[in-house]
Amino acid sequence: MAWFLLIIAGLCEVGFTTCLSKAKETSGNESLLWIVGFFVSLSVSMYLLYRATLTLPMGTAYAVWTGIGAVGTVLMGIIFFKEPVAFWRMFFIFLLIGSIIGLKFVSSHE
Repeated sequence: MAWFLLIIAGLCEVGFTTCLSKAKETSGNESLLWIVGFFVSLSVSMYLLYRATLTLPMGTAYAVWTGIGAVGTVLMGIIFFKEPVAFWRMFFIFLLIGSIIGLKFVSSHE
């Protein structure tokens, strides 16, 4: 269950970074709604990270949480914000994904 909560927490991290990007692109009430989304996503993400660390080691949970957030944020940037797709950028994203999987594997066998 802790791994599931950690994955959802990482996805909420993607949510709050996406809301932050959208807030700076908009103005007025629309921007305010994106900022509210940012704070809701941030709060849910932090709470779920906390819950996951009740079972998982802090270092592993934090590394996986930030990894999911980083990969998801880069992918959101590529898909929705037309950020560049370059070989080295994708290489390091896949390296990060491999590291997240590796942490999950070694953490479950300790």
